[in-house]
Amino acid sequence: MSTLLLVHAHPDDEAISTGGVMMRAHADGHRVVLVTATRGELGEIHNMDEASTRPRLAEVRTEELRRATEILGVDRQEFLGYRDSGMAGTDGNRDLRSFHMAPLGEAAERLAAIMREERPDVVVTYTPDGTYGHPDHVKAHHATVGALDLLEREGLPPAKFYLHAIPREMMLAWRERASELGIEPGTIQIEGIPEAEITTVVDVSDLVDAKRRAFGVHVSQNDPNSPFATMADQIFRAAFGSENYVLARGALGEERPERSLFSGL
Repeated sequence: MSTLLLVHAHPDDEAISTGGVMMRAHADGHRVVLVTATRGELGEIHNMDEASTRPRLAEVRTEELRRATEILGVDRQEFLGYRDSGMAGTDGNRDLRSFHMAPLGEAAERLAAIMREERPDVVVTYTPDGTYGHPDHVKAHHATVGALDLLEREGLPPAKFYLHAIPREMMLAWRERASELGIEPGTIQIEGIPEAEITTVVDVSDLVDAKRRAFGVHVSQNDPNSPFATMADQIFRAAFGSENYVLARGALGEERPERSLFSGL
């Protein structure tokens, strides 16, 4: 049995981006560890009353995450203990309790402490741009790299370190298709990673329904008007039926593109 450890910024990030590999790892008998940096206190609120939910949003999202981890097959979930930073330029970014404001060395050490306990074989987090530039996603990337640097110096590196990636060509095709269908692009813009840099493509098409259920239990974050909720099932399956990664450290286990994060282990 190998151990997969994933580092995410907020509850719900794990389900839609890496839910497939988490469920696949669990089904194959591997240990799955999820580290979440914050409890998502500053996230938008949907399907609930804003006034009564905002003061307890951290509690709400923690419970939603617990339900999601049951679907995803997570063996251990830990929070790093930081506050949600909110989007760039907001007051949350200046809160000294926020993940964004946390000293990088401190955040890296908190994460490294969990890694020392788990000794993961495979570690996953975001690309350096945090996928779409959210300060907490960017910090998760840098904190993970910092933690791995600590483990490297201690002689305890994982065999593989991956960055979850969205192919740029897929995003361009999606924008073109969305324009044809009259779908608004929304405020979040994802540039994506050139397809030539993708090293690993995991087919999770058989897990799409479960992946969608895991995202669905994050009720407070499910905007009923978002593309996640409104896109046709066929389009959803095409978009989320595979997960793409860039191997940042370690050796490929098979010819590119690898078909599993555990190839070669």
